[in-house]
Amino acid sequence: MTTSDPRPILPLWAALIAAVAGGLAYDASFPALGIWPLAFVAVALSLVSLVGRRAGAAFLVALAFGASFYFPDIDWIDGFLGDDPLSWVPWVALAGVEALFMGAGGVLIALAYRWVPRVIRRPGWRFAATAALVAGIWTAREIVMISWPYTGFPWGRLGMSQASGPLAQVASWVGTEGLTFLCALAVALLVETGRAARWAGVPRRVPAAGLGAAAVLAIALVVVPQFPTTEAGSIRVGAAQGDGPAAYADQRARYDVLDAQLQASDPVIGQDVDLVLWPEGGLGGVDPLTDRAAAAALTRAAATYGAPILMNSAVAQGQLVYNMSMLWTADEGPVAHHSKRYPVPFGEYVPDRAFYEAIVPSLIGLIGREYEPGDDAPLMHVGDVAVGLAICFDVAFDDLVWEGAQDGAQVYMFQTNNADFRGSDENLQQLEMARMRAIETGRSVVNVSTVGTSQVIAPDGTTVDEIPADEQGLIVADVELRDGLTPAVVAGEGIRLGLLVVPAAALLALGILAIRARRRA
Repeated sequence: MTTSDPRPILPLWAALIAAVAGGLAYDASFPALGIWPLAFVAVALSLVSLVGRRAGAAFLVALAFGASFYFPDIDWIDGFLGDDPLSWVPWVALAGVEALFMGAGGVLIALAYRWVPRVIRRPGWRFAATAALVAGIWTAREIVMISWPYTGFPWGRLGMSQASGPLAQVASWVGTEGLTFLCALAVALLVETGRAARWAGVPRRVPAAGLGAAAVLAIALVVVPQFPTTEAGSIRVGAAQGDGPAAYADQRARYDVLDAQLQASDPVIGQDVDLVLWPEGGLGGVDPLTDRAAAAALTRAAATYGAPILMNSAVAQGQLVYNMSMLWTADEGPVAHHSKRYPVPFGEYVPDRAFYEAIVPSLIGLIGREYEPGDDAPLMHVGDVAVGLAICFDVAFDDLVWEGAQDGAQVYMFQTNNADFRGSDENLQQLEMARMRAIETGRSVVNVSTVGTSQVIAPDGTTVDEIPADEQGLIVADVELRDGLTPAVVAGEGIRLGLLVVPAAALLALGILAIRARRRA
């Protein structure tokens, strides 16, 4: 093999097999299996399958990788609409769209493998440029997918696959996307090491240096400690998991979910807590601002607990409806509120409803909710304690979590309703995001669900206490408070912008130069 004509490592049939195997390995790196090292195997199989491919073949191979990952990874979406015969449509549509994105990104990675050697002839520089650009494109593709369309779908991020592994602490320095880039870079260096050993006329020191660089990066990722934040006392929290009929399609009486939360919270009486935390949907859709019985029940409960309740429900304000969390006190009722910033597209609202209703009217008709996105700060004060918030899907969005820390949050309270996906991997996948948020920000997290699993997570990502899924229960814990901002919180937006713009600009420049070089030749 020459240094200027990268040929495929695998024939197309073998590349497709490798891509499918890689997608399945990638799925296994996320919960429920959560075998984090398999993420590196998956990336390696994907990259190897793309080397030397032309655009059409690269798209096909990367599409196979994306499909074999997303279809099993988010199969829990199939249950969102209950037993409806069309319940599979959202799952197939979303997994299919995400696989198409993976395919498009695969074409760009294949172009990087093709264009870099046409422009950069020196083996050492070619080696480094190829690995960095491939890792950058992998990350840029991820950033696009978690941002667009309709606010994106922030599932399946390479960095998030490491939430329970030894590399997670790196996220406190460079954020989740920075960790994605570094993990992809380590794999790309290894792939280039194997390729360089086959290049004609390349000094042996080049692959040796590449192997050394990959080893140094891997060691650095393991030994870099979490960025330290400062202890600032504690808050005593009672987190209640009601295990009520809180799913969208569940049959229930008006106050069943509220009653389940009250029952789960009863053991907190007399335990001198500062806050009682309930999950998203803890009132079963009852609006306590208009329902006097629900408001009275909350006021009595807060008085009995001797602490305010941080609860959540659908709240109407004029013609608009918000997924709103409120801090409810015995003396004044609701004294603070925060509305969900990122309602779930096609779950909590239907974007371009008229368009999609014309295509699948019976399916869109099943989704009656139309929540408005909130624009208030994801922060509340409970006494002197600043509490950062994220409501279910919001936990997947970096900017909202960083905003809470930047506004002074000393601890996070994440409220979620996983009843729509009871018995699936969805809750565990989301819980790993909460774990990564604790590490990334250096803050404790209390993640409470309607049906589980609910956890108290320490700032280093370890589990302090938990309530298993499908059980009613209560956690009472002294939750550590922290002050200070991590580099990820301070520089996260800049890091993300750089990882999006720089690879795109570099690939464009290389493409122009490669085309010119080919014309001259």
